[in-house]
Amino acid sequence: MIGSGGIGGVIAEAAHAAGHEVTMCVRTPFERLVVDAPEGPAEVPVSVATDPGALGGVDWIVLTTKVHDVPSTAPWLRELDDGRTPLVVVQNGVAHRESVAELRLQAPVLPALIYVGAERTSPGRVVRRSPATVQVPAGDLGSRFVSMLAGSALKLRETHDFHTAAWRKMLTNVAPNPITALTLRRLDVLADAEVQELCAGILTEAIAVARAEGASLAQQDADQVLADYTARMPPTNGTSMLYDRIAGLPLEHENITGALVRAADRHGIPVPLNRTLLTLLRAIKPHPLPHA
Repeated sequence: MIGSGGIGGVIAEAAHAAGHEVTMCVRTPFERLVVDAPEGPAEVPVSVATDPGALGGVDWIVLTTKVHDVPSTAPWLRELDDGRTPLVVVQNGVAHRESVAELRLQAPVLPALIYVGAERTSPGRVVRRSPATVQVPAGDLGSRFVSMLAGSALKLRETHDFHTAAWRKMLTNVAPNPITALTLRRLDVLADAEVQELCAGILTEAIAVARAEGASLAQQDADQVLADYTARMPPTNGTSMLYDRIAGLPLEHENITGALVRAADRHGIPVPLNRTLLTLLRAIKPHPLPHA
């Protein structure tokens, strides 16, 4: 497991529950992994590695870092890459394979999407506030990954149209992530009438871009996502972009809002709301903030 944030902790928890030995590859070591879930806290037995050279062979490599952190994982990935062991890339955005392409790895790559409310509150401590669903492309590699995690609490799904699935996941990120990061509020901000109107406009722009990129989405998909923002997402949840801003970490706006704006430019589609969000996000100077 390369990446020990909220997503890494959730998948490590699932892999252990499915009967596997888990090694977490980290920069900051910790003594134990604890996942605080709605049903209560649980310690997850994992090995913690800080030296790529100390690793042996593995059956799966799971990358859960943000896209902009991929270059820092190169020593781990190159050490583990034997040309056969699958690399599962669990990230936001729509360019999972492209995010690791510059490393020129030989490993077969499996892109993956995850829906979960999770936050790393300190090294080795993760809060999971919702059930988790993982979606992968249908096929041999996807089926093997689903089988590998069978027996865990993860909901695992295969899809024959991962491109559309990735753009649908983009819809769930492109409004709440920037808005929470900019306002320093959790998802309760989405209950504000004016914010909902802004979200609707952001999503309408996103649908136009997604369709131009070949995704099978329509306006009703945006309407459903907008309804889900307030109906299904607990207002006390945050977003990964909010958590990164609070921690003073670089934000992943270039791979969410930025990816959408760049795609819009390729097709000549006006996206003034998303472009404005991107401008504001680029103006943020990372430094730690009081916990929100």
